[in-house]
Order: sequence, then C-alpha cells, then structure tokens
Amino acid sequence: MTPRTALFDLRSEQGVLRISIAATLCIAAIGIGFGLASGSFSIVFDGVYSLVDASMSALTLLVVRLITSYATARQLPRKLRDRFTMGFWHLEPMVLALNGILLSGVAIYALINAVSSLLQGGRELEFGLAMIYAVLTLSGCVAMALAEARANRRIRSAFLHMDLKGWIMSASITAALLVAFCIGFAVQGTRWAWISPYIDPAVLAVVCVVIIPLPLSVIRQALSEMLLVTPPDLKQHVDEVAQTFVERHGFASYRAYVAKVGRSREIELYFIVPPDMPARAIAVWDRLRDEIGEAVGGDSPDRWLTIVFTGDTEWAE
Repeated sequence: MTPRTALFDLRSEQGVLRISIAATLCIAAIGIGFGLASGSFSIVFDGVYSLVDASMSALTLLVVRLITSYATARQLPRKLRDRFTMGFWHLEPMVLALNGILLSGVAIYALINAVSSLLQGGRELEFGLAMIYAVLTLSGCVAMALAEARANRRIRSAFLHMDLKGWIMSASITAALLVAFCIGFAVQGTRWAWISPYIDPAVLAVVCVVIIPLPLSVIRQALSEMLLVTPPDLKQHVDEVAQTFVERHGFASYRAYVAKVGRSREIELYFIVPPDMPARAIAVWDRLRDEIGEAVGGDSPDRWLTIVFTGDTEWAE
C-alpha cells in the first residue's frame, strides 16, 4: 500500500474523514468565491457552512486518531497515555455535540440575515454564475455522500454518520439554491422580474428553517452520553447475563453499572458472594470473569469491562 492510498483510504474511518475534509475545503473555497462574485449571500452561507463543517471534521479526525491509538496501544506518547488513563472515548460525544451546535448556530445567524435582507427589499445577483456554482457543488456533494454512505456500511462509525448527514444537508441546500436560481434566471425580462431580488434571501431563509433542527437528534444523543445516561437495551442485556450467573453459581446478588460513551461501552459488574461460600483460587475467579465477558459480548478495544467479586455490599454500592 502506498502512502497516498493509506492517506485517502475509503476502507478506514480516518481515510474517509481525510477525503471529506479535502472535498469540503474545495467546496467552501468555491462557494465563497462564487458567492462574492455573484452577490449571493446564500452561496456565501453555503461556503461558510462547508468551512465550519470542514473544521469540525478536522477536529473529529484528531479525536478518532486519539481513540484508535489508545485502544490499540499504538502511536500514543507515554505522557499523554499517563494523563488520560481512562482513554479518550469521552471526547467523541463532546465533538459531536459541538459540531451540531455550531452547524445550527451558523444556520440561525444566516436566517436572521436572510429575514433582514427580505425586509430591506432583497438583493440583486448574477444568476448565471450562481447556477454554475450550484451545479458544480451539487455534483460534488452527491458524489461524496454516496461514497461515504457506501464506506460507512462496513465501518459503522458515528462520526462518519454525522459527516454523511452534513453532506446530505449540503446537497439539499445546494439543490434548493439551484431551483431558486433557475427560477430567478427564468423570470429575467418578464413581468415577474420584480421578485428576483427576493429569491436569494427567501431561499436562504427556507433552507435555514429546514436545516436548523436537523442536528438536534445528534446533540441530544451526545449530551446523554456525556451525562452517562444508561442505555436501556445494554442495561437489560447486562442484567440478564449477571442474573444468570448469580443463579448458576449461588451468588447472593449483583450490581450493574452501564454507560455508553461514544463508541465505547463501559460496564462494571459487582457480584456479592455469600460469606460462607468456600474459598476459590484466583485462577477460578479469572475463569469466571472470562465466562462473564464472553456472555456480555462485544469484546473489542472499545469495551471497558470491570468484574468484581466481593462479600461486602458497600464495595458494590
């Protein structure tokens, strides 16, 4: 594999993110340039929106590298590993929440400007340049969305899922702009020409109203992970496994603590052992831990599983 292939590899999460960042930066530059040349604030917004998205994708790539390096014990400085002994999984929901908040914030700001422009009589723009931009950008967005969706069917990354949503949103925005610019171009020189100054701010306002709520589900999920809200399905599965082992091995009870933080599953299981239970060798307890771990499933670098056997319930509370 050559360095170029490794750098932009659609088979890896980091490779897909690098391609996405490069494509987003190109589209952002094109958008800002065409927007200033044509006088369209909606195109400028599209470019700025892409620029923010690219910045967050770069931050996402950094977090992915930290998580992967820690989980696989590769390419991570010892000083950094010593300072973050619990890993970097907690950064994933933080970045996703920040990404969603920033994208919604940019859209809210653009909506305010669009409404202000409508109240001031709109603005004139060069529809020919605007249409060229829309066609070029729409083609790029659709191509990236299809490629990323295909790659993520195998990778199954929350980061790539969020990034894919960004490409779909960008394609939707650009498609709406293209339709509006075609209408504006068509009415030139007709009795409907008076509406042309309102087309750019009007379509921008509509697009903003549509995209502002889209990141909210991602923000809500990220906040629940940051607050360590217990996933019901994972908790139910862990409870079933633990209860089975309590009944099979004659333990008194158990306590289970479960959280999902980004791609990690954090599970702590405390089994309360009766005081009169015969002593067992350490190797026996370790075999029980292995058995419980296999029953819980999901053995990967992103699973944090702690299993404790104790006769004192205070250690489990």
